[in-house]
Amino acid sequence: MNIRQLLNEKVKAAMIAAGLPEDTNPAVSISNRPQFGDYQANGVMGAAKKLKTNPRELATKVVECLELDDIADNIELAGPGFINIHLNKVWLANQLVAASNDEHLNVSQNAQPQTVVVDYSAPNLAKEMHVGHLRSTIIGDAVVRALEFRGEKVIRQNHMGDWGTQFGMLLAHLSDKLASNEVAETALADLENFYREAKIRFDEEDGFADRARDYVVRLQGGDSDCLVLWQQFIDISIHHSEEIYDKLNVTLTRDDIMGESAYNPDLPVVIDELMAKNIAVEDQGAKVVFIEEMANKDGEPSVFIVQKSGGGFLYATTDLSACRYRSGELGADRIIIFTDARQALHFKQVEITARKAGFLPSTTAYDHCPFGMMMGNDGKPFKTRTGGTVKLAELLEEAVSRATDLMADKIADFSEQERSEIARKVGIGAVKFADLSKNRTSDYIFNWETMLSFEGATAPYLQYAYTRVQSIFKKAGINQQTLTNDILVNEPQEKALAVKLLQFEEVLDAVISECTPNLLCNYLYELASLYMSFYEACPILKEGIEEETKLSRLRLCNVVARTLYSGLDVLGIEVMDRM
Repeated sequence: MNIRQLLNEKVKAAMIAAGLPEDTNPAVSISNRPQFGDYQANGVMGAAKKLKTNPRELATKVVECLELDDIADNIELAGPGFINIHLNKVWLANQLVAASNDEHLNVSQNAQPQTVVVDYSAPNLAKEMHVGHLRSTIIGDAVVRALEFRGEKVIRQNHMGDWGTQFGMLLAHLSDKLASNEVAETALADLENFYREAKIRFDEEDGFADRARDYVVRLQGGDSDCLVLWQQFIDISIHHSEEIYDKLNVTLTRDDIMGESAYNPDLPVVIDELMAKNIAVEDQGAKVVFIEEMANKDGEPSVFIVQKSGGGFLYATTDLSACRYRSGELGADRIIIFTDARQALHFKQVEITARKAGFLPSTTAYDHCPFGMMMGNDGKPFKTRTGGTVKLAELLEEAVSRATDLMADKIADFSEQERSEIARKVGIGAVKFADLSKNRTSDYIFNWETMLSFEGATAPYLQYAYTRVQSIFKKAGINQQTLTNDILVNEPQEKALAVKLLQFEEVLDAVISECTPNLLCNYLYELASLYMSFYEACPILKEGIEEETKLSRLRLCNVVARTLYSGLDVLGIEVMDRM
């Protein structure tokens, strides 16, 4: 249940009944202070200004028409026209029971699911994945999981770089390696080194650049021998990516790959259509779209090249073809693309051109979601000590190693397998949460000590909060699944926890709408903090606690555990029963 949406509907109905225009925004929001209610409706202020009337008098009329008998036990006016809504404790308790009985925690499932195509991760298969691929991969996967939790139909698109001029260089180098009796798996074991070797030969070795260009022509022309070499390269490169996805607990599979090469047959068709519709024109031998909508201050249109003068295609051509495929073949209601912020201009040009050409109908939403960069402590892009690119595999290995050292004393009496599993979940979870908890559009500082802390908004803190709940049931000797009793919401800490638990759907909707997993991170931290306050103020297993109260609080604990589990699972972060 989305409480905010429910209250918005109720307040809007009251506003219309009070004579306000139907387009009035109720502006219901979560209250920052419990003494001012759980929610506030602030829309009367703006409506009164438009109608040039007294806001408090108008708010009084709205309250008189407001039907919240079962939902709220107190509705009050504050200030010049704010409406404070205090939720009814019995209603809250009933909603918690419903959440406890439902596999989706009473998060409503979309009766008419949208088809959402999500383009994320998109590594270049010429190189190993590095830290620059982390944000696209895990932010995209969190949004995908949130969409699926709400019942949407999600189609993952891993737009891997598996085509283009660089592959001529790589295939020429691989061909020489195989001619020297090396096997492809050995030759490509270190993709980074392989790429470096090929680049040196391309820049320095006589005749190699010409051979590389010849391979490009042969590859694009569908030469069978060349395609066999290319496929070997792709298979081994994809295997490297799959290992990373497995370590990161990311849901992308080989079936989700839709590489640049897949669009190759359609690229000439894209150009022909753009030219036929006079959207693209020839300029100095190249095919160009001049975008008036993005003109600079001097009135000069934005220049968007869709085909090079030599006839070669660009990322622009491929992305336009992808628009048509996703909206047409896949039937996308919404397309979401995650890349770093440097590509924002490119995707704006793609959208405008695609809509003009009819590749993107007006019914298909197109959201390019840029993100900031991971920075080192020096405020510069995160690099190795020698200034090189940090391989993602090495970063994750270090995360697990640091978590192993950190947890050594805490889990000394656990089995070796348990210690290894806990360290893996803590280390990988710490890296993911540290990234996901930051505003998507902002750069952030990568700091090992902060992300592995058991204090503050970190994965270890939330994982520990989950184990605390599990330990209560172990100590009580009660199976959580057998609890069928009522939930009582009496104490202030119980109410605060109940309200927060029932805001899970609101948060998921905000994550989906804005593609901002940090909102879920903030929510889970606040939930865990409220649980700790509840745990201290409301004894559960203490001697003298009435059985009805004990069982009520245990069932409340169950909803907390399941919400923490589900929320962290949406983020792709694993939990454990003890640590």
